[in-house]
Amino acid sequence: MAGVLAAAVTALGGQERAGQIQMAEAVTDALAKEKHLLVQAGTGTGKSLAYLVPSLLHHDRVVVATATLALQHQLVERDIPRLVEAIGDQVDASYAVLKGRSNYACLHRIREGVPDDQGALVEAPVGSMAEKVLELRAWAEKETEKGGSGERDNAPRHTDREWRQVSVSHRECLGASRCPFATECFAELAREKAQRSHLIITNHSLLAIDAIEGVPMIPDYDAVVIDEAHELTARVTQAATDELAVNDVERAARRSQRWVEDDAADALDEAAGTLAEAIEATSGGRIEQLSDQLAEALALVRDAARKCLSGYPKDASGDADAGRTQAKGMVQEVFVHAERMAANLDSDVLWLNEARDRIPARLHVAPLQVWGPMRDKLLTDKTVVFTSATLMLGGDFDAVAGSLGLKPSERDGSSRSAEVLPWRGLDVGSPFDYGQQAILYVARHLPPPGRDGLVKAQLDEICELVDAAGGRTLGLFSSRRAAEAAAETVRERLPHLTTLAQGDAQLPELAKQFVEDPHTCLFGTLSLWQGLDVPGETCQLVLIDRIPFPRPDDPLMSARQRAADRAGGNGFMQVAATHAALLLAQGAGRLIRTTSDRGVVAILDPRLATARYGGFLKSSLPPMWTTTDGALVRKALARLAEG
Repeated sequence: MAGVLAAAVTALGGQERAGQIQMAEAVTDALAKEKHLLVQAGTGTGKSLAYLVPSLLHHDRVVVATATLALQHQLVERDIPRLVEAIGDQVDASYAVLKGRSNYACLHRIREGVPDDQGALVEAPVGSMAEKVLELRAWAEKETEKGGSGERDNAPRHTDREWRQVSVSHRECLGASRCPFATECFAELAREKAQRSHLIITNHSLLAIDAIEGVPMIPDYDAVVIDEAHELTARVTQAATDELAVNDVERAARRSQRWVEDDAADALDEAAGTLAEAIEATSGGRIEQLSDQLAEALALVRDAARKCLSGYPKDASGDADAGRTQAKGMVQEVFVHAERMAANLDSDVLWLNEARDRIPARLHVAPLQVWGPMRDKLLTDKTVVFTSATLMLGGDFDAVAGSLGLKPSERDGSSRSAEVLPWRGLDVGSPFDYGQQAILYVARHLPPPGRDGLVKAQLDEICELVDAAGGRTLGLFSSRRAAEAAAETVRERLPHLTTLAQGDAQLPELAKQFVEDPHTCLFGTLSLWQGLDVPGETCQLVLIDRIPFPRPDDPLMSARQRAADRAGGNGFMQVAATHAALLLAQGAGRLIRTTSDRGVVAILDPRLATARYGGFLKSSLPPMWTTTDGALVRKALARLAEG
């Protein structure tokens, strides 16, 4: 393995690092001994090669799952091709990318048309988006001619609504046996390639649907490497969350009118009206106990959807109709979601998002916890390697391991059985010298953050720090309102700097402008905490307005916290503090991206220094030099700016 890794590193123009070699050896050992592994590998370790090389050397198929498209692109467009070029003659280096069906253009929809509200196929798009849809259709046909992938990521720029005109979900798909374009189908070709490949690159959501939801999406595999593993529980939860709105039921009923001969479609439409009345009478937020009215409405929708499904004619001829398939898929989805919500299981959390800004009210149901299904349906059957720059919280792996389905008592065990799943935790460190490269500044003198947003003292502190840094600031805020308030204040007081706020333009455009002009500030919310990579002098100050605890009214997180308390644990530490620690570590990680980066992470929440849980949160951060002296920090930022 060492020789192959060395050849791969040389091919990519890099240098072997001790942490990379240590991780590669640990991954090789885990795959050989079928023992789960958690590896914390800091930015710059070269962790992708440290798991790709052992995965290609493994005797059986390995799946690599990422959380973000950015990392998936890096693997598929840079790391793996160069790796294959370097070592392809030594191993089976075949690989494939696999995504959900809606990520591929659908040739049937492009060539035969899109069903309208009555389910009839309409060939030509009309209205404001017609030109873009025609452009996407032409692109898909060119992809077919040149043997392209037909993936959404490679398509001309478009909106979600426009893409839906050229794609289908798995419920809308006619199926390979009935579609006249199956032999050219992008999704089917991707699956055929995956069947022939040793390495499959996919995403967390598809892995969850395949392994945990039990819907076969990925060819049989022996082991899985989960990169960006700190995101996994959130992505699994997302994949297992269902939604239902009144207009979903109405649309399914309307589409069914053409295909169902009896009054089943009318009955489904009437059930939608009953559901609308029940939702109107229900308060927003978590629904701990179904009211009689809502329970009866959900049961009525469930039963009406079941009757409607049975009213669809059997496809005796073998001919498929896209309009009918889509309509039936809509009814099936309504039935499944209403049935789950009506069951009101203790293992689920149900809540209502009230109507706002022309967005209709919508019921949501999500699993109370996902560690059980992950343990039973993934970890018991497969060998799993979890890796990320942030897996150790509070100084150890126990919190993250527990959320993934591994018990602290099983750590470093030797024998694997249905009851015991041994695992190992390994921190291979970072090539960065955080003590020399970064300062952690906790503004202890500020008032604790309140519900009313940023106060004058916090805004003053932000302006002083930004002014000292000469821009070069990434501001990570707990809400859009706080980010916009900070941006407005900095624009007023420091007009010589360029200040951007999330929402001013698309995120890639904002990031490009931020990188090109060092005298720029970029303020935003959650998507900036994890998805932005800006090495160099562009970013020398990362501002965090408050500890990112989940909102007290978050229905799912509050339910999980109470469940942990009832089980005899500490719900606040297990849920809220763990959530905050992960986000804080990810946010702080935006600062140091190379060995030459220098700067300050400034946290404007004094609770990091004063609260009992502050030690847990600080020990989850990179080991930066820490101070509460604002004057010292401003001088350090000014020196960096001058340099």
